[in-house]
Amino acid sequence: MNRYTKRLQLTLLTTVFALAATMAHAAGVPDFTALSAKAGPAVVNINTEKSVENKIPEQWREFFQNRPHGLPFDDFFNQFERFFNQPQRPRKQRSLGSGFIISPDGYIVTNNHVIAGADVVSVNVESAKGEPDTFEATVVGTDSETDLALLKIDAGRPLATLPFGDSDALQVGEWVMAIGNPFGLDHSVTAGIISALGRDIRSGPFDDFIQTDASINPGNSGGPLINSDGKVIGINTAIIASGQGIGFAVPSNLARRVIEELKTNKRVARGWIGVTIQDIDENTAKALGLKNTRGALIGNVLSGEPADKAGIRAGDIIIKVNRNEISGASDLLRTIADLSPGDKATVVAVRNGAQKTFTLTLGERGTEMAARDETPQQKQNAATGQLGLKLRQMTEQEAGQLGLESTNGLLVVGIQQNSPAAMADLRPGDVILMANLKPVNTVGQLQKIVEGDAAKRGAIMFQIYRRGETFFRTLSLSAE
Repeated sequence: MNRYTKRLQLTLLTTVFALAATMAHAAGVPDFTALSAKAGPAVVNINTEKSVENKIPEQWREFFQNRPHGLPFDDFFNQFERFFNQPQRPRKQRSLGSGFIISPDGYIVTNNHVIAGADVVSVNVESAKGEPDTFEATVVGTDSETDLALLKIDAGRPLATLPFGDSDALQVGEWVMAIGNPFGLDHSVTAGIISALGRDIRSGPFDDFIQTDASINPGNSGGPLINSDGKVIGINTAIIASGQGIGFAVPSNLARRVIEELKTNKRVARGWIGVTIQDIDENTAKALGLKNTRGALIGNVLSGEPADKAGIRAGDIIIKVNRNEISGASDLLRTIADLSPGDKATVVAVRNGAQKTFTLTLGERGTEMAARDETPQQKQNAATGQLGLKLRQMTEQEAGQLGLESTNGLLVVGIQQNSPAAMADLRPGDVILMANLKPVNTVGQLQKIVEGDAAKRGAIMFQIYRRGETFFRTLSLSAE
């Protein structure tokens, strides 16, 4: 091959690459080089540290203290016994996450789970020279129900920022970019598209996630999901550990409202009407003589709460709140929670085939109220988070499908990977009948046991019902 032929091939390849780049740009693919260069300085790495008490499970202590003596390896066992009788020093537990700066004076958005329980939160900010500057951060406020947190640092200089975009304007297939700190690899940039909108992954009462195939890994939590205009349209929050190319972000429009309230009040106050609600399936619609499954069915009205005072009854179907049409239980929950305590709300409900209008003065949604207000699919117990369990009470229909004669017990609807519940082989669909030999029919009952006897003993024993069989599983409450 002569020089002329080689030059011709090189010219053709250059032309092909240039044409491909031009076509990609024409097809709407953003310039990720420019986006990452512009957004990168406003993205921060978050490091946390907390003291964790080393607890010895009570059953281990009892084994070594009460074992028969004169056995082989007595010296070996005696060493363990002496170890168990000594006070254990707390150890430092460290974790990593991401965040982004929203104001030049140092306000930073991240996930609540990134900084929850931390004794020290430090933030690495990219300096003008490209080297990280480290600052200790103050936690301004947190909101566990949307998994958002607001931090503040004093850098002594104006900082680069990222603006919020309009997540309601997103379309499936749109290009996005994520920047974060996966596995401690700071300022890693990944790109992909919007895979879906409005995802409910059963992580909380206000699930309305953006799904993306931009690569998101542990450590990306709290980092921004950025559109082609360089605006934050989501806060990266969750992944499906068993899948690839499946990540979830909190929509920016939801996050913006929460962050503004945290900045102003250091907490989020949400509306509450005092009912339990559920979706309407086809059979329920038939039984009630409804033409469709639209609306939220009231399962119970709590005495003395706003709905009760306004005259709403169990069996009513709420189809509208103010000007908002209600499609289902989650829709009603979010609509009411978006209002403030003390606000007036006009509620339209269907009762015996006729529409009725009610005027309510909203109460404030609190932790206890939130547990009662959530739909059957969303009800969870924050107190069992250390066990890696998501629980709720069963419906009569579910109890019948599982072969149970009553709705006693708590249904397992989710297991966190590598958690004590996962290690004990608990599974979604299991029913917890007893905890430490005490019946548990409500979240509150289990919470008292977790925080009481179980916390003292360092372990909790569950009686489990699974596919017609009943057995016990023991979970350690010791910090891993």
